[in-house]
Amino acid sequence: MIEKTYHIITFGCQMNVHDSHWLGRALGARGFAEAQLEDAQVVVVNTCSVREKPEQKVMSTLGRIRQVTGGDPSVLVCVAGCVAQQLGASIFEKEPQVRLVAGSDGIGGAPGAIERLLENTGQRLELLDFTSQYVERETPAHSDADCGASAFVNIMQGCDNFCAYCIVPYTRGRQKSRNSVAILEECRALLDQGAREITLLGQNVNAFGRDKSGDGTSFASLLHKVAALPGLERLRYVTPHPKDMGPEDVAAFAELPQLCPRLHLPMQAGSDAVLARMKRRYDSAAFLNLVERLRAARPDLALSTDLIVGFPGESEQDFQDTLAMMRASNFMSSFSFCYSDRPGTRASLFLDKIPAEVAQDRLLRLQALQDELTARWLQTRVGQETTLLVENRSPKAGPGNEPSWQGRDPCGAPVHVELPEEADHTGRMVRVAVTQAKKHSLMARRLGEPW
Repeated sequence: MIEKTYHIITFGCQMNVHDSHWLGRALGARGFAEAQLEDAQVVVVNTCSVREKPEQKVMSTLGRIRQVTGGDPSVLVCVAGCVAQQLGASIFEKEPQVRLVAGSDGIGGAPGAIERLLENTGQRLELLDFTSQYVERETPAHSDADCGASAFVNIMQGCDNFCAYCIVPYTRGRQKSRNSVAILEECRALLDQGAREITLLGQNVNAFGRDKSGDGTSFASLLHKVAALPGLERLRYVTPHPKDMGPEDVAAFAELPQLCPRLHLPMQAGSDAVLARMKRRYDSAAFLNLVERLRAARPDLALSTDLIVGFPGESEQDFQDTLAMMRASNFMSSFSFCYSDRPGTRASLFLDKIPAEVAQDRLLRLQALQDELTARWLQTRVGQETTLLVENRSPKAGPGNEPSWQGRDPCGAPVHVELPEEADHTGRMVRVAVTQAKKHSLMARRLGEPW
């Protein structure tokens, strides 16, 4: 009998991490055990098309798998996610060891397909069709080991925006909202199993309910319903689109104490000309107005963002406009990248590409400014009291004799604090006072016992 073991390699966003976590639990419910790569009978590569050179990274990973496994045909290799959706069955030709290709909507069928393929060693399967509605996946139970204090719940799939640079609508399909009853049931189950913080996930999360899969529940209404669940201490969500951030979404930051004062709000660029070419459907004035309304609702709100430099046609003045918007928005952190073509997108056809060395120079200047803004924001936290959700032991040594632990405050900032040695504090809450700002984190002293 074939020993049922699996190993999952994940690239990309939190939604991919969530998908991989679900797949691992689904395989575990079928009797599979997680293993190291060299000992796995099933190897899954869950892929992302957003970062630079995604196809090359996937093929390089498949090459490494072939080396480790010796190309053993009894090892079932599966490629899932966005690159799988993009390349489709051509992956079979590129890497003979791959026997399952599962796209963004197909990953829900991957556990059953894996079992079938293990029984039929000469077969290959592709799960690449998009569904017209959100399809609920099987719900394998969480164990004490895999249900932590922080949990993630997917509320939708796909995107309808078709920004000029973005491949997501082509690899994850059109927007499909999940039924709100199913979302609330999953949240309740996670809270019953020990979760204290829930993050709602979606490619365009605040457009939830605005498609034919919606059940009449708006995003703001969903936030209120989740926040009302017993046992929930913190609520977050990623990733919203500025154009879809309505008054009720803004008001939720003032109305819901469970909703953390942290929002990742992708700006992408600060130049109106670049934003128009990107098809973002807002301008700099609208973005700043939204920032002002958000901070009026929640004065301590910490904002992070996504930024692209070197978009086709971007001038030095356009870039300077982005730097000015960063200062005006006072982002506490950002993810920033040089533009690169994605196949099938509108921007890939633009002819006025920016030379790589120019884009790289702009990226370095932008990141230097972000370092300044981050340091300034962290410094404002010194002297404040806050609550941490402890994640793990900290690699940073504390000033005293007690071991140092790391957690995150409601703003999402990493904080290091000394806690008593006699217990495992993972998943516990602790009240602290911030004492020092480091380059990317904070130091604190505890004000009470963890709970």
